[in-house]
Amino acid sequence: MNKPLKIIECPRDAMQGIKPFIDTAAKVAYINSLLKVGFDTIDFGSFVSPKAIPQMRDTAAVLAQLDLSNTKSKLLAIVANYRGATDACQFEQIDYLGFPFSISENFQMRNTGKTIIESLETLKKILDLAEKHQKKVVTYLSMGFGNPYGDPWNPEIVAQWTETLAEMGVTILSLSDTIGISNKESITSLFEHLIPLYPAIEFGAHFHTTKSAWYEKIDAAYQAGCRRFDTAIKGYGGCPMAKDELTGNMPTEKLISYFAEQKIKTQLNPLHFESAYNNALDVFK
Repeated sequence: MNKPLKIIECPRDAMQGIKPFIDTAAKVAYINSLLKVGFDTIDFGSFVSPKAIPQMRDTAAVLAQLDLSNTKSKLLAIVANYRGATDACQFEQIDYLGFPFSISENFQMRNTGKTIIESLETLKKILDLAEKHQKKVVTYLSMGFGNPYGDPWNPEIVAQWTETLAEMGVTILSLSDTIGISNKESITSLFEHLIPLYPAIEFGAHFHTTKSAWYEKIDAAYQAGCRRFDTAIKGYGGCPMAKDELTGNMPTEKLISYFAEQKIKTQLNPLHFESAYNNALDVFK
């Protein structure tokens, strides 16, 4: 059975590392333009400490002004702890809670201030909370393709953690190339092994990439069976907790061009995408 292709647009990821505060009205206008395009999901904001990510301090205010009257896109908010998940669950409009779970001890501490074991307990609580509020959890396997901190990494470690998360009830797992070091071989190896082994899990690809590496990453993931892709227009953004210099997100327009070349249909409206793309050029000056 063919799995549907899902493109998750991530304005939150694009904005979060920008230091000058982006006006709430500008965020609302941009995300509203994205809601018309036809993306499966919009990763629109996060309920995290304003001290950690000042740019996202107005997520609730942005949500209150989004026009959801004529869109099929679902909304995803990132949470880093149980308090954030509790805050997000107060909003009926939010469909998904995104939780970053790293297999790098150093990055987990840097990103959430907790150890891997502590974060595992947090994830268990968030899964239970989400179920009570009729929401789903997207778990990001951060540093899923390696890390710059010297923490142990190999495909077997990724597989072991995937098994642990599957046993906990994780049903959406996005392998995250947090610092942009994945390549064709590592992507193919992980997806070809994990996707058949866990049919109940929807695997995704959250790639950060340089300008020259985007094609091989998309192609390797798609050919290995991945049908869920996180992107950001123009490749804006990256992870401000990963290192000092950001490696950009996977550009949405590059993903679209890949699928057009492969004659693979998406649900995206070209005219609305062009409008959102032009809007992005104004927001990310």
